[in-house]
Amino acid sequence: MRLPLTLLAGLLAAHTTLAAPFTQEVLDQGQQLRQHATVSNQAWNLLESLTTEVGPRLPGTEADRRAVAWAKAKLETMGFDKVYAEPVTVPHWHRGEAKASITAPFPQPLVVSALGNTIGTPAEGVEAQVVVFDTLEDLKQADASSVKGKIVFINHKMERHKNGRGYGPVVKARGKGAVEAAKKGAVAMLLRSVGTDSHRFAHTGMMRYQDGIAQIPAAALSNPDADQLARLLKREQPVRLNLTLGSETRAEQTSYNVVAEITGSTLPNDVVLIGAHLDSWDEGTGALDDGAGVAIVTAAAKHIIERDLKPKRTIRVVLFAAEEIGLVGAKAYKKAHLDTLDRIYIAAEADFGAGPIYRLDSRVNEAALPMMDEVARQLASLGVERGHNRTWGGPDVSILPDEGVPVAGLSMDGTDYFDFHHTMDDTLDKVDPDALRQSSTVYTLYTWLMANAEQPLRPIPLPKE
Repeated sequence: MRLPLTLLAGLLAAHTTLAAPFTQEVLDQGQQLRQHATVSNQAWNLLESLTTEVGPRLPGTEADRRAVAWAKAKLETMGFDKVYAEPVTVPHWHRGEAKASITAPFPQPLVVSALGNTIGTPAEGVEAQVVVFDTLEDLKQADASSVKGKIVFINHKMERHKNGRGYGPVVKARGKGAVEAAKKGAVAMLLRSVGTDSHRFAHTGMMRYQDGIAQIPAAALSNPDADQLARLLKREQPVRLNLTLGSETRAEQTSYNVVAEITGSTLPNDVVLIGAHLDSWDEGTGALDDGAGVAIVTAAAKHIIERDLKPKRTIRVVLFAAEEIGLVGAKAYKKAHLDTLDRIYIAAEADFGAGPIYRLDSRVNEAALPMMDEVARQLASLGVERGHNRTWGGPDVSILPDEGVPVAGLSMDGTDYFDFHHTMDDTLDKVDPDALRQSSTVYTLYTWLMANAEQPLRPIPLPKE
């Protein structure tokens, strides 16, 4: 049967309307939000307040407790429908003093930082000959006789990339280097800082021990000092080094995941989760990692409140506890909410500096990809392109896809992120206010669209075994 052209056009228009991922009203409101957020100082004001009034926020410390109090107080003044805190038991590691020096053949001091979770040394330190390996794998393949009784130095240099992909290959040595060195009888482990800078400060970060393997002290060398030590080792004379760490693990403490919600108007049980982590390492003020993320997602929700807009779904801001020491808050959140994770429509996390955001990745059902493409089109004027459908969504929310939760990855430009990551130089002056504003604007528009989207996102694709 041949239909009249006018009838056919009407049917096609109706089909297009039914298939549209967003109503025109939602899109128009999104553009109003974009304009509002583009001139807002909300994210900067939050970040300035957190880094100035709290500063560094190592889990389990008094500063961590002040950070939780700061977050609750801020959120309670911002117009959220609910603000609450969920307790999390966290380890409490104390850094103490960290010193290192070459004692022979050319005595001189070195700049080091104790790695998180390391044990300390005796008061006089640990002194031994140094043996160098280019990578963790080289250490694994080494003969134990070449390592026993020595200080292992892993000299694996990180590559600089916009998306931070140079991090993965080198961070393995930070996490596992002490265990592999101890297996072969080493007395301590040093590694070149996991960072892309050439400044004379070291990058801290988490390391781990293994049951049944001797625990040895572990520290990171600044990159210039790693270069210096490498040059000394090429002199074909035995190099001896003294490492002194005052680190210790103290009694567990209670911290909190701090949560704020804008209640959904028609689908209040469906949740769009946007997160960041509230804790930080203790040598800088945690401005980039992850004060910026806290400011970005909190400001995004606040912009929606300021415009007096009512999302269909509930928007939930989660400021996770103790990410730096092993996703502790995220794991506690997952465990506490295991029976309601199916209500999370989609989750995303800001934890890669201040931006700018340049790409939208996702992990959603294939049928929902056209909708995510439309989200990217709405973000295109902010410099955001469409990416892949394989993201894990950020460190804390990365544990959710295994439970079937859809995630989005709003990728930030990390070209210089690892110049400051986990160092004393992670401070407010390293944050570009324009990049922070752009990132918060992107999160504002993304959050609004996802809170009002029409399509289901499940079941999600998972990596093949």
